Amino acid sequence: MRIVVIGGSGLIGKKLVSKLQELGHEAIAASPSSGVNAVTGEGLADVLVGAQVVVDVTNSPSFEDAAVLEFFEKSTRNLLAAEADASVTHHVMVSIVGADRIPDSGYMRAKVAQEKLIQSAAIPYTIVRATQFFEFIETIISQFPTDGQTVHLPSAFIQPIWSDDVVDTLVDITLGAPVNGIIDLAGPDRFRFEEIIRQFLSTTHDSRQVVVDSHARYFGAALNDQLVPQGNSRIGPTHFENWLNRSIA
Repeated sequence: MRIVVIGGSGLIGKKLVSKLQELGHEAIAASPSSGVNAVTGEGLADVLVGAQVVVDVTNSPSFEDAAVLEFFEKSTRNLLAAEADASVTHHVMVSIVGADRIPDSGYMRAKVAQEKLIQSAAIPYTIVRATQFFEFIETIISQFPTDGQTVHLPSAFIQPIWSDDVVDTLVDITLGAPVNGIIDLAGPDRFRFEEIIRQFLSTTHDSRQVVVDSHARYFGAALNDQLVPQGNSRIGPTHFENWLNRSIA
């Protein structure tokens, strides 16, 4: 199969392209650095010639509300139009678990807008809503208020996943039939925010302390338990503690 990965130079994109190529598929990493820009439409028509599947793992360079919405809407509209012209038969997109349950976050609203564009198009699709990646724990910490050496965190649950487990699931979905629906994907361990952040800081010898704060916001939104999957979902095999200890080693 010829499979085009939009955002192929990023964390997930690079790994996905490599895995698909190992399986004998013609996997193409498309990104602005390779002359393909979904926001402007540059290079899309050429790269999609002969493609059966497109996987969109792009992310906005800005998290500002208006900018992130513009990014996902423009890139998705351009991509879907180019796919229709190229007779692509499966559009796969990576979103975020709970995006539709966090309307106070501009970023999450933008992801939901992206999902709706895909759902309303004529191209068969699969939307994979993944939880937060292990590799982005430090970024997650930076989203919460810090008072000196103290990080303020909500009491909500989080159920993060290793990026390699996301890639393995994406390989399976990419090579399978479109579900024309949403699949939730999470790691095997569910933590309170303070539990996982405290473990990460301790293991990495970071002296900061954590406190539970009901006013702490995540990407501008109050959290209850919106970041964990509801009902049946696919679960990756890798435990956070195992990943963390390997990473530190």
